[in-house]
Amino acid sequence: MTGSETGQKVRQVEAEERRLVEAAQRDPAGFADLYENFFGLVYSYVVRRVHSRPEAEDLTAEVFHRALKSLPHFKWTGAPFAAWLFRIASNMIADRAKRAAREQNSSLNPRSEPIELPSSDARSQQTELEHYERSVNLLRLVKELAEDQRRVLIMRFLEDHSLRDIAEALGRSEGAIKQLQFRALQSLRKELTTEGTEKRTA
Repeated sequence: MTGSETGQKVRQVEAEERRLVEAAQRDPAGFADLYENFFGLVYSYVVRRVHSRPEAEDLTAEVFHRALKSLPHFKWTGAPFAAWLFRIASNMIADRAKRAAREQNSSLNPRSEPIELPSSDARSQQTELEHYERSVNLLRLVKELAEDQRRVLIMRFLEDHSLRDIAEALGRSEGAIKQLQFRALQSLRKELTTEGTEKRTA
């Protein structure tokens, strides 16, 4: 792909993002499309920084919950929409680290992996943009999941339902819902890992 083709692709993606964001700002129901587009990318960003799958799942859910509340105030600055989500995630990771430090007498558990916090300087912003461009073909991973897995993820992380509520709504047991959620997240991680391996060996 030539530089001009890459630039054209990025512009097309930016235009589509802007359309989706503006649609969601007019009607919150449209946020589902943003969620489906960016879930895999945000989850990948978070899980690499907290090194804990349960914590990454919780944080990803909180990121989209906060993004939904803050969307009416979102303004375009020229940066990708993903960078705004990354910033929310970064702030939430930092907040959790501070709380953990206070709870453990100002010192994190020495057996825990260190939490890597992205800096806010220009180099970090450029890195996030490059990461976004490399990952643009993954933004619709959630749409490729099986229907029941996709619905569980949307209800769990976008609509913020409990496992019990989802189980009742879908007529399934809580154990079945947990398995659907696990398989869905596992599929996303597998696709992201496969994509990264292919790019390194290409």
